[in-house]
Formats: sequence, structure tokens, C-alpha cells
Amino acid sequence: MQEHIAATGKVPPGNESGNTTRNKVVAFIKGSRTAPLCGFSQRVVSILESQGVDYESVDVLYEDYTFGLRETLKKYSNWPSFPQIFVNGELMGGCDILTSKHEKGELAGFFKQ
Repeated sequence: MQEHIAATGKVPPGNESGNTTRNKVVAFIKGSRTAPLCGFSQRVVSILESQGVDYESVDVLYEDYTFGLRETLKKYSNWPSFPQIFVNGELMGGCDILTSKHEKGELAGFFKQ
């Protein structure tokens, strides 16, 4: 992998599904769950925490560890922006979709599936 990164400047494709299934709920956000770096990521973290969701967060801005992940994940999910929330390996959507489901009271059962 390091050779591929050195040669191309990007994370090699092929492990996207592994990244999205590391936990039942995975939130790809800007920053960390303790220090989100944008308002949308802050909102996602706030909603997930308020629902008591056991989730893993991945900081897409931490290029030392996730070099090229943002662009690779955008292509994989066909979703142009972050945050991106995956549930059971499937893209749920971003901040707007999560917020809408939260406001409609649809999340309580959604994460228990």
C-alpha cells in the first residue's frame, strides 16, 4: 500500500467496503467526534450521541492516516460531500438526511436494525 501511495499519491482502491463496515455505524466526518471541524460534522456527532448510537468515526481530513480516502470514498459512495454515514455497510446519507430522520423521530428504530 505504501508503494502505491508513494507512486500515485492516493490510497489504493478496493478496501472501501472494509472501511464502511468496521462497525455497524461508521461516520466519515471532518475532524473527530470530540472535535468536529465543520458544522455539518458537529450536527452528525450531536445527533448520533443524543441517540446513544455506538458508532465509529473516521476523520477524512487526517491525511497522514487516511491519505486519498476522501476522493476514493466519494467515488465509492457516489456522494459528493462529507459527512457520510454508513449503516451496516450501506450509505445512509449525509447531515441533511440524518437531520431529517432525527426530526421525524425515525432514528430510534433505524439504528437498532
